[in-house]
Amino acid sequence: MLLLALLFAAGVWAGAQNALAGGGSFVTLPALILTGLDPKLANITSTVALFPGQVTTGMAGRTLVAGTARLAFGWLAAISLAGGVAGALLLRVTPVGVFGAMVPWLVLAATVLFAWSSFGPKRQGGGAPPPAWLSAILQGGIATYSGFFGGGAGIITLAALTLARMPLRNAGGTKNVLVAISNIAAALVFALTTAIPWAKAAAVGAGSMAGGYAGAVLLKRVPVTVLRVAVVVIGVALTIGLFIRG
Repeated sequence: MLLLALLFAAGVWAGAQNALAGGGSFVTLPALILTGLDPKLANITSTVALFPGQVTTGMAGRTLVAGTARLAFGWLAAISLAGGVAGALLLRVTPVGVFGAMVPWLVLAATVLFAWSSFGPKRQGGGAPPPAWLSAILQGGIATYSGFFGGGAGIITLAALTLARMPLRNAGGTKNVLVAISNIAAALVFALTTAIPWAKAAAVGAGSMAGGYAGAVLLKRVPVTVLRVAVVVIGVALTIGLFIRG
């Protein structure tokens, strides 16, 4: 019961973090690994556990959802669905040892991307949006990555949408829905093909829903910069820990 309570707390933290700044899997992945799961099963369990909270967050911001200047939202959603399935299937056939060796590098890359997106120089608007085929390829790659690993997928999606000249507020709401779609697809694949430790997934999932709701309430009260710094610190600590563990 103590273990499940700790996983619930990790889920609360991750759900709130996803709602406020992103990077919730940086909390749930190490928490699940510490319970004895191998990195691959921990990643799968984290994806399954977090998607209810992501759906809640996506629904909360559905009025902001939009397509890009040259690609309708329906196409983005369909691409995200297909990419999530592809990423999940790719993870299913990846040996545990290979994925375990990849995880520290994936976390490091996601942390660097998150830090650059949060604190790096911001590009000023202007210029023509990219062609529809380029936006489709980018979204397909991001959705596949999301189904395979997922850490930092929201940040990458946000960057791609703003590159397509979508206003930032709309990009934030659209990003939440697209990530939720790809993760739902991946979670369904995992649920049908993997022996998931459902008690642990349920504990994290319940916490993520509660945390997502709390994050939505706190969104106007907690400085986002503080949350972004926390994500980077967690990512760096997790990267170091995974490299040492490996």
